[in-house]
Amino acid sequence: MLAFLDYHRATFRSKVDGVDAAGLALRIEPSTMTLGGMMKHLTLVEESWFSRVLLGREFGAPWDGIDWESDPDWEWRTGALDPAADLFAAYDSTVAHARADVADVLVEGGLDALSQRESRHGSGHFSLRWILLHMIEEYARHNGHADLLREAVDGQVGE
Repeated sequence: MLAFLDYHRATFRSKVDGVDAAGLALRIEPSTMTLGGMMKHLTLVEESWFSRVLLGREFGAPWDGIDWESDPDWEWRTGALDPAADLFAAYDSTVAHARADVADVLVEGGLDALSQRESRHGSGHFSLRWILLHMIEEYARHNGHADLLREAVDGQVGE
């Protein structure tokens, strides 16, 4: 599962590598989705599932200062505007921290280790196995979106 998640992470990273600010902000109407927004979204998803849900940590900046009720798509909207270097640095750092956190949890409890936070739907705690499978699914879906957006940016296709 770890290898497959890393494969999807690498696939996504290849879709954004070398894309400039204009390319990261490119939209294909009628969608508002952008590669920059997707990168910031996946940064949030990594932080949310591995640090917040799995390990029970609180969100840090910038996530802790957002009014998610009034702006539920904040990361998608602002990711199209953020400097490319900031998006890449945040994504790469968050993925590195997530890898280290997962490695620690695997040593301590294996794939059956339960998350510190429960589902907000009242269905209990998540196993690390469930979180990893969910993250594979999350990346698989967004990699398809990234394929289309990257092709629109500069014609690059493929893995």
